[in-house]
Amino acid sequence: MKNPQLLQIIRKQFALDWYGIHGWPHWNRVRENGLRLAAQTGARPRVVELFAWLHDSRRLNDGEDPGHGPRAARFARSLAGTAFELDAPDLELLVEACRCHSQGLMEGDITLLTCWDADRLDLGRVGIRPRPDLLCTKAARDPETREWAFRRSLE
Repeated sequence: MKNPQLLQIIRKQFALDWYGIHGWPHWNRVRENGLRLAAQTGARPRVVELFAWLHDSRRLNDGEDPGHGPRAARFARSLAGTAFELDAPDLELLVEACRCHSQGLMEGDITLLTCWDADRLDLGRVGIRPRPDLLCTKAARDPETREWAFRRSLE
């Protein structure tokens, strides 16, 4: 589900380099990571995919930006019903996934955990190899999956 209208809206308001460490290439990898994980975890694929596009969309810088998750959550809620459709429970999962994605949480609904792991598996882009003990799901902790994602994160 690539949604050109949603991506156009995100790009228009995105404050950073579209091709930078928190931009489009990262979101694409998070999407692929998340869909691969969701096939194993049973997470909600639409939520995982929307999380990939939205979770860093409201960053103001590439460094410390503790408010970017809550801003992304508000942005996601504001777009629901116009740029994308989700039922109420899935929208709440998306909002929570965005709001909390940089807090290092390890417990919650499987869709939340899958979203967070999808993002964490792309840390190689900033020189960090994801540690299995800091990943939430068995699927993300799998050595083959971690290596696959790490190699991709370096591209």
